[in-house]
Amino acid sequence: MSRISRRSLLAHSGTTAVGAMVGGAAAAQAAEAAADTTAADFPAGTLFTATSELDIPGQLPGLTIKFSVATIEVPAANDITATEIADLLNDFAASKGWPPLTFYGTPAPAPLN
Repeated sequence: MSRISRRSLLAHSGTTAVGAMVGGAAAAQAAEAAADTTAADFPAGTLFTATSELDIPGQLPGLTIKFSVATIEVPAANDITATEIADLLNDFAASKGWPPLTFYGTPAPAPLN
């Protein structure tokens, strides 16, 4: 028989649950902040590149996609972001059988998507 009282067990469980909720909220905020800063880290006109290969025995088929986008003083409704373009290109490549692409921006090689 355990010597832990029901009250202390409930208090501990409650504390753990609150800790998990706070930790989950913090993780969600960190992910949201990372998503917000990803686009901001790349100035307009940044060159993005993704490279992929198909796994076909005896062959080395490859794909490289490069793009750059810059909008100047446009209303938010008309803005086209690099992430939107990367997602569209990824969907198109997937429709042709390519694995998911990760686009990297320069000059500091950092992933966009």
